[in-house]
Amino acid sequence: MSNEHKINLFALSDQKIKTLHVTWFAFFLTFMVWFNFAPLLVFMKETFDMTSQQVKALMILNVALTIPARIVIGMLVDKLGPRKVYSTLLVLTGVVCVAFSLSQTYEQLALMRFLMGFVGAGFVIGIRMVGEWFPHKSVGVAEGIYGGWGNFGSAAAAMSLPTLAMIYGGEDGWRYAVATTGIIAGLYGIFYYRVARNTPKGSTYFKPKKIGGLEVTSWKDFYFYLLMNIPMYVALAVLAWKLSPSGVGLLGQTAVYVIWAGLGALYVFQTYSIWNVNKEGLRNGVPELDKYSFKQVAILDWSYFVTFGSELAVVSMLPLFFLETFDNLDPVKAGLLASGFAFMNLVARPTGGWFSDNFGRRHALMILIGGLAVGYFTLSQIDSDWWIPAAVIATMCCSFFVQAGEGAVFAVVPLVKRRMTGQIAGMAGAYGNVGAVTYLTILSFVDYSTFFMVIAISAVVVFFIAMMMDEPKGQTSEVLPDGTVHMIDVG
Repeated sequence: MSNEHKINLFALSDQKIKTLHVTWFAFFLTFMVWFNFAPLLVFMKETFDMTSQQVKALMILNVALTIPARIVIGMLVDKLGPRKVYSTLLVLTGVVCVAFSLSQTYEQLALMRFLMGFVGAGFVIGIRMVGEWFPHKSVGVAEGIYGGWGNFGSAAAAMSLPTLAMIYGGEDGWRYAVATTGIIAGLYGIFYYRVARNTPKGSTYFKPKKIGGLEVTSWKDFYFYLLMNIPMYVALAVLAWKLSPSGVGLLGQTAVYVIWAGLGALYVFQTYSIWNVNKEGLRNGVPELDKYSFKQVAILDWSYFVTFGSELAVVSMLPLFFLETFDNLDPVKAGLLASGFAFMNLVARPTGGWFSDNFGRRHALMILIGGLAVGYFTLSQIDSDWWIPAAVIATMCCSFFVQAGEGAVFAVVPLVKRRMTGQIAGMAGAYGNVGAVTYLTILSFVDYSTFFMVIAISAVVVFFIAMMMDEPKGQTSEVLPDGTVHMIDVG
């Protein structure tokens, strides 16, 4: 990598480095707020006298809104710019977070937790921001730093909030701890609006022609796009089922049927919106220079399904896996051993982005997903006879490939079609949540060994899917409002 493409994280006088730092910290805060309830559940459970089913319902509600939110946020980012959208999201998050801390009934707590799921879409915003500021030869590393360091917000919440709650003291200590994260997020939203800029000086911020769905460039891609939307609705339907009397019992069966009908209607409405965005181009043809392959988007979606989807699923079950597999562990030790999975984000995502920048987008993705498959196959072999340090090392090695794979996915996202980077990131991000729902649903029916093996097999399938990805080469085009064609390097 030439000197002009190297990233010096201490060069704060460089506007793009400054933008990277203020943006990854915005993501860090969104994840800290999004995951601020898990470390404090023991306090909330006592305050509201919650049953285990009610606790499970809160955990489901925490992710339910994130799938559609990432799609919506992706559209808003492309249309309004990341500066406005990130600032607004952080301020609104602060308001909802404080409201969550003030909840007096379980129903209020559940509603606020459901709304808090929207903050999980914050990740999408920075992908477009970082993609605007960094050249193609270093965008993978930059996106990896953004994703990896920001994702550490969940670990920071786990490490700091219980202590903060005890410092505040009393039965309301957890409320003050939660409210503190919300206030910080809200204030940072104002700060971000003041210091961030959508693009470097003199650069153009390209916007989609219409909002409502991705622009596609052929009839084949149009139908492919509609097909790729279905798994997101299926995941939402599964989440509703988990809240039904057959699951945690928060919703009645009639309410679940209403939700399912609403999801069907929403799919029809989204299909109409996508048609409205694309009908002119499909009828009259899209200029050859402006075409791109939706296949690229689909491959990134499935790659994130198996990388981030498996990470979300495994992080939620790994402490219990260690506890039940090894008899000589207590819950605290099991949690500490499992925490190594999330800690790898700090180095793994940037490494995956660097790997993609230097060794080719397609090859990097294939190698890392292949390593992920081997990693999960190894985890499927762990039993009580294993030496515990060996099991931890196997877990962290697997985690490296999982999170480096995530970095490689988002190294490609800004190179598909610049004006739709937010929407592409939103769809890939949503597929990560779809993967988590899928894997956790499978876990409810099988043992741990089978669970890890299923992830490994699905990774092998995605490995072959990734083989079909086209290596970004040369340039892509964007059309200015006056009709002028602007070329962007993506090679």
